[in-house]
Amino acid sequence: MSSAHHDFLAEIGTEELPPKALRTLSEAFVTGVRTALGKAGLAHGEVTGFATPRRLAVLVKRLAAEQPPQNLKRRGPPLSAAFDAAGVPTRAALAFAESCGVPLDTLGRVAEGKGTFLYFEGTRAGARAADLLPGIVQGALDALPIPRRMHWGEGQALFVRPVHWVVMLYGRDVVPATLLETAAGRHTHGHRFHAPRPLALASPGAYERTLLERGHVVADFAVRRERIRAGVTAVAASLNGRALMSDALLDEVTALVEWPVPLAGGFEERFLKLPREVLISTLEDHQRYFPVESDAGTLLPAFITVSNIESRDPAKVRAGNERVVRPRLADAAFFWEQDRKQPLAVRLASLDAVTFQAQLGSLGDKTRRVRRLAGDIAVAIGGSRENAQRAADLCKCDLLTAMVGEFPELQGVMGTYYAQADGEGQEVALAIREHYLPRGAGDALPTTRTGLALAIADKLDTLAGIFAIGGRPSGTKDPFGLRRAALGVQRILIEKGLDLDLKAHIGQALAAVRADIERLRAAAPSADTAAPAAGKAAAAAAPAPDTATEIYDFLMERLRAYYLDGAQTPGRAPVSTEMFDAVLAARPASPLDFDARLKALSTFLELPEAASLTAANKRIANILRKANAAPAREVDVEQLREQAEVRLFDSMRALRDSVAAATAQRQYAGALGTLAQLRPVVDAFFDQVMVMDENPQLRANRLTLLAQLQGFFSGVADLSRLPG
Repeated sequence: MSSAHHDFLAEIGTEELPPKALRTLSEAFVTGVRTALGKAGLAHGEVTGFATPRRLAVLVKRLAAEQPPQNLKRRGPPLSAAFDAAGVPTRAALAFAESCGVPLDTLGRVAEGKGTFLYFEGTRAGARAADLLPGIVQGALDALPIPRRMHWGEGQALFVRPVHWVVMLYGRDVVPATLLETAAGRHTHGHRFHAPRPLALASPGAYERTLLERGHVVADFAVRRERIRAGVTAVAASLNGRALMSDALLDEVTALVEWPVPLAGGFEERFLKLPREVLISTLEDHQRYFPVESDAGTLLPAFITVSNIESRDPAKVRAGNERVVRPRLADAAFFWEQDRKQPLAVRLASLDAVTFQAQLGSLGDKTRRVRRLAGDIAVAIGGSRENAQRAADLCKCDLLTAMVGEFPELQGVMGTYYAQADGEGQEVALAIREHYLPRGAGDALPTTRTGLALAIADKLDTLAGIFAIGGRPSGTKDPFGLRRAALGVQRILIEKGLDLDLKAHIGQALAAVRADIERLRAAAPSADTAAPAAGKAAAAAAPAPDTATEIYDFLMERLRAYYLDGAQTPGRAPVSTEMFDAVLAARPASPLDFDARLKALSTFLELPEAASLTAANKRIANILRKANAAPAREVDVEQLREQAEVRLFDSMRALRDSVAAATAQRQYAGALGTLAQLRPVVDAFFDQVMVMDENPQLRANRLTLLAQLQGFFSGVADLSRLPG
């Protein structure tokens, strides 16, 4: 076997790749190549990815020239099928020998089970890396997470963007291959304007340096990103300010340029009268500029753009960017003035003309449902019903403003500004912005009681409505963001310490949704007339009777993700799947109650008695399940014959009131700690008492005793679901 190792480079040159997906595509390409090399048994060193707007590339250090020899062991056909009655080889035997590459008479025999079979054992030389690499790279490209592939020209190849060149180098040699209907070579391409001619690569190791020095391309995404960050920071400092650089915007700008050149630009100070979020959204989301603020945190009339060209006249580039952003800001200023000419509340009636969901009615219908629910939730969490209902009336009104029509990402934000301008109370105004929170994992939560109530109500209404019409998310499809809404409800209740009866409010939300569905169905034209699509859809909607349970279970699954994926905090014992399931079996109505039970269970599991009592609970669950009989309500004292069962009964009776009181007050750790005292009598019971006695009265009585013991623990959690 050859011991040669050489570097390997694969580059796919394309038209401009989608900037928001570039980093993900690059990481997936690297992972795909690395995984395939491992499966092929090709030894290698570091695997590095490169990504620019016009290329995806992978560099593999010290890739082995060929696979190691493969030890083969193959069982062939049984002898009865390999030879006929005269001992002449059959076609099956000859074909097996041919596939192994050896004469038939060299094959061995192996006895397995009830037969004897032809058998081959040998060594096959490993394949050459150059022969395997085209398939490895093609497989990695096929596996890229591309939602929609395109084809171009007259070819049939499919990729995220049209492909213009392919580089495949192993050492100094081109790997013969055709990928995406493009022949591989050694010529890459540099910057579209600074280095338009093809650049020959002597070896894979020269790739990054060649593009940097001769091609005006910073090929490494991370290096280019850092260059942009440092450059933008320096330009902002020259303006006596600091740049606002979100990771998302920095990644996107990095994916838009190959040769980054940060430049400062400015706009008229009159635009600083616009709300801060409007300016930032205009500069960031619409122009991919970095806003600049002073040390005091106020925006400056300046921005920083990152050009993809090193111009001989930077002033013209700056002027061009200023010329582009000025109309955007002027439009925003016009929308701001126009929207404030009438109060936000005037738009409330117009929400009836905007469809929320065809089967669930208009935004006006949703607003009225949320109004009732938010008022009740506000009272339950110690807030103001009046504030919650007023905020609910206004929370969707800004969707009809010109500003939100142009900047949809500012929904809620603009509602707050317009409500403040109208003289609405501060808490009501803030709740309009806050009712969308949290928008995603790690996002901030509402800060006001009104905002908390409105956020919960809006999310529960959406969950109830979509579940009522059978729209539960499946796979990756979740157009109404139900998973995000469910997790948001759980985060709010737990992290804000709100003791809300989730089951009751799910029922309330579902009742309101069903009433609207029935109303829409009654208002729909009869079947023999041409009914509008919305009316037909509403008429067809019929929520299942167990929808409330389905919604509760969905919320609990989001809670599972919250605990198992992201809620671990320093100093707190980790939550396992089994612990979560043990508490879930108790079906707590409040997520805060759920959290208290989990903490108590974690404390209990540290006790020396925990393992024995957990095992006992598992044993009890198995016994009761196999018995398949409903235990009596009370233990018959006259049927307690063994001392061990008498002691268990007496011990349980002595602890019953204190455990019940602790559980009722949610002092779950105290309840489980008290129950831990039962370990000696529980162990003695199982050692000395035959539960499944031949006497049916004794057997039934002991099953009742065990069911009561199980009920003591299940008041906190089902310990039988724990391992051990």
